This record gives sequence, structure tokens and C-alpha cells, in this order.
Amino acid sequence: MRKSWDQYFMEIAYLVASRSTCLRRSVGAVAVSGDNRILGTGYNGALPGAPHCDQVGCLRDQLEIPPGQRQEICRAQHAEANICNFAARHGVALDGATVYVTNQPCTTCIKAMATSGIKKVIFDGDYPDPFACQIAREVGMELVKLKGG
Repeated sequence: MRKSWDQYFMEIAYLVASRSTCLRRSVGAVAVSGDNRILGTGYNGALPGAPHCDQVGCLRDQLEIPPGQRQEICRAQHAEANICNFAARHGVALDGATVYVTNQPCTTCIKAMATSGIKKVIFDGDYPDPFACQIAREVGMELVKLKGG
């Protein structure tokens, strides 16, 4: 049986997540155009040239910071932000795109995606950031939890 587009792109997002170097959660994301073409991918990991968490440890774990809080205290960039930055760096327009991501985006990533013109986010796993959902509604971004994988 042929996979749906949602299943296909979410499976790719999980494959992309396998590149993550985060010790807490591996997240992958895929940006897709309206005609189902991949525009870019991203995973959570250290900034270019910086040491990765799997090499130097997790500062958030050391400080006992709960998931979904104080994302700024982390050496990693989130998968969705990496897509937005990659696109800006390489001249790829994300206006009107859909992003498939393995976990619900955080508030910071919703802001980055909204500013990049992303209109829809389809996610699989949960993330403890209800404010992100509120911001998505306020900016007219469709945030959809994938059902049935």
C-alpha cells in the first residue's frame, strides 16, 4: 500500500532526526513546498563549528532544567530553526511551505517559522510548550498533530 504524503515526509523527518547530537531528544524536520518538493531538512544539534552535546555533555541536564523551559540555555539549535536558517543562507523561499517535524515545535521555533512564511506544521510527538500552540493560532499557522503515522 502506498504511503500518504504525510507518512512519507514524517518518515523522512525521523530519518533526519538520526543526525541529532542532542542528549535529551532527537528531533528532525522537513520543509515541503505546496507541490510536495523537499525544500530543506534540519535536526537539532550544535551550531556550525561548536562542540556537540554528545561530546561535552548537556548543560540543561547539569542545571536540571525541565523540558520545554529555558531553551536559550542550550548549545543546540532546534531542527525547525535550522531549516529556517539553512533556507535563508542558501536563498530557499519557505513562504507557504509545510514543515513536518517529529515533535511539536517550541515557541521560539514557531516564531522563526512564522517569520519565514511557513503556513502549516505537521508534528508527531508532543512537547510541553502550550504557548507555542497559542502563538501559532495567533499568526494563522496551522498546527496539526499527525494521526495514525
